[in-house]
Amino acid sequence: MTGNAEEAILASHARGPDGLCTGCRAWWSRLTPYPCWQIDWATSRQARSLTAALLGGRE
Repeated sequence: MTGNAEEAILASHARGPDGLCTGCRAWWSRLTPYPCWQIDWATSRQARSLTAALLGGRE
């Protein structure tokens, strides 16, 4: 996965006015509380990439 995948997930899976994930509702018709597992995944990938870049590692 590239950084663009994480950015796309973060942009589309946002908190709705009812506190549910808008991306999960639009894509899979699921009423999922925000933050959904995809937001958790995308933010952890971004954190890992940033840490690796700061420490001179890969990604």
